[in-house]
Amino acid sequence: MSKRKLNRRQKWRIEKIQAEKTARAEKKQRKLDDQVFGGELGAEQRGLIIAHFGQTLDVEALEGETKGEIYRCYVRANIDALVTGDEVIWRPGADNSGVIEARLERSTLLQRPDNYGQLKPVASNIDRILIVVALEPTPFANLIDRYLVAAETTGIEPAILFNKSDLITDDNRDFIHGLMDTYKALGYEVLLTSANDEQDCSETLLSWLSNHTSVFVGQSGVGKSSLIRTILGDQSIRVGELSENTRKGTHTTTTAKLFHLPQGGRLVDSPGIREFGLWHITEAELLEGFTEFRPFIGYCKFRDCKHEQEPGCAIQQALEEGKISETRMQSYRHILSTLDDIETH
Repeated sequence: MSKRKLNRRQKWRIEKIQAEKTARAEKKQRKLDDQVFGGELGAEQRGLIIAHFGQTLDVEALEGETKGEIYRCYVRANIDALVTGDEVIWRPGADNSGVIEARLERSTLLQRPDNYGQLKPVASNIDRILIVVALEPTPFANLIDRYLVAAETTGIEPAILFNKSDLITDDNRDFIHGLMDTYKALGYEVLLTSANDEQDCSETLLSWLSNHTSVFVGQSGVGKSSLIRTILGDQSIRVGELSENTRKGTHTTTTAKLFHLPQGGRLVDSPGIREFGLWHITEAELLEGFTEFRPFIGYCKFRDCKHEQEPGCAIQQALEEGKISETRMQSYRHILSTLDDIETH
């Protein structure tokens, strides 16, 4: 697709906006430099980004006399985009303010495509992803598989949490337990709980989350914020009501925020995500994302095998022998057919 040509006025307006942004950045940088050279900032120290608010971020002090205190910090202009979970080097200022000087190396980075198809960081230094599904809205295997593939491609350990267990009935019990058994058989940890049962949430979740930095992902309305409020006892988290008409959830979390868990560990609550956009990964990465496919990858007769009707296909043979389930194979093919789609959620 050829690029749209801009007229002179459009070009002038774009240049004007860019110039204004540059001027604002330079003004902020001069102010930060004045604070440094004027001795208004304290010594450099390690900190943890716990929330992101546009041009400023909340940084928790990780060392020194102010350890555990929160500072609203600005960022130097030459630092790449920062996200919740980043560890940084920063300097405290007056009135619980500060300046972020550098970002420390990340162990992992969780990203998702934005409305324009560009990868956008969501959170960093995550070592566990909890995929939250609920009995209402009805959980679909294909959606769960999308989350699992996204987790597998980042190298972050996933688990699946079925929430709203109090909604299990005679009509859906076999379906829900069958779905859970499918993922248990693949080696994934599967949890079942209800945000309405505080004791069960604590016993089920906190032991799994302790001493790790985790993130909840899932469709809006599956109860992510309710679960966090239950295990943290934080009534300030707003929880969206399911629409009586559409039965779809409403987005309630507006920025990624990091919480400390009572038994150790950290939890990042990220904005509601309807589903991971996987269009940006390659076919090879998608294939690797289905863990039970891995023993058969590279053993097809033809190098460019599409794993459909080709003779000598190792994936097809594994399917016929029951080593790969028909449901997961259909899920793989469906996701494969949407890889080139730009998500607009």
